[in-house]
Amino acid sequence: MGKLFLNVLWILVLTITTQIGGVVYLIAKIIYRKSILKKWIAFVVLYLLSTYAIVPYVAPLFGREKIKTTDTIKIHTLFTSLANRNYVIPEVNNVLANVSEKFLKTYPNVEIHCLDSNFPFFDGFPLPPHLSHKDGKKLDISLLYEDAKGTILNDKPSVSGYGIFAGPSTAEYDQISVCKEKDYWQYDFSKYLTFGTIHSDLNFSKKGTKNIIQLLTEEPTISKIFIEPHLRDRMNVRHPKIRYHGCHAVRHDDHIHLQVR
Repeated sequence: MGKLFLNVLWILVLTITTQIGGVVYLIAKIIYRKSILKKWIAFVVLYLLSTYAIVPYVAPLFGREKIKTTDTIKIHTLFTSLANRNYVIPEVNNVLANVSEKFLKTYPNVEIHCLDSNFPFFDGFPLPPHLSHKDGKKLDISLLYEDAKGTILNDKPSVSGYGIFAGPSTAEYDQISVCKEKDYWQYDFSKYLTFGTIHSDLNFSKKGTKNIIQLLTEEPTISKIFIEPHLRDRMNVRHPKIRYHGCHAVRHDDHIHLQVR
């Protein structure tokens, strides 16, 4: 019973985090029933083969493709690509290309860092811990940060890109406290998902992030942009596409959420 429980647990965890990992683990388990070492070697080989040589060619059958990286569009962590969390419908790639081209004119050395998007297969398949990243239309991108001199850098204050917040000042509206006082305990849960704090001396770049958000609002296929209310007010960006996501989600002062129609 103990072995069965562990196998089921591995299948669930790998499926939740990578979508295909549970199936790959089950195949490796069937091939090597008695050898734990051979099972895990087979899993790693099969998983990497599937992720890099099979999934990218099957995903278009489900209307999705990998985020197209360039010199200025980057996947922030290797884990995002390795876990197949970097798939979108083609319209999202078009938005990234358009925004990046325009953004380069103002900030030629600054990259757009993509965080979680969607899994490659099946509408409705969730991408934990996100509530809505399940149709290929959603993408999180990092805020921009600057050093003490005001120079915008490509570095981020956390390994994952999540969890280090540009919180409200005492003079700004504090939506975070409002949600937590209403017992939405998960609202700042992403503080546990940093995978480590680096570049702790960085500051939120108001001018750089504002520029990206303004460019995003100009894209006709974008339907919604989520950012925390105090950052919206701090940057003075007003547009019908810029929405508040609600207390049932997580706070959005560590990333920008965008989605297309």
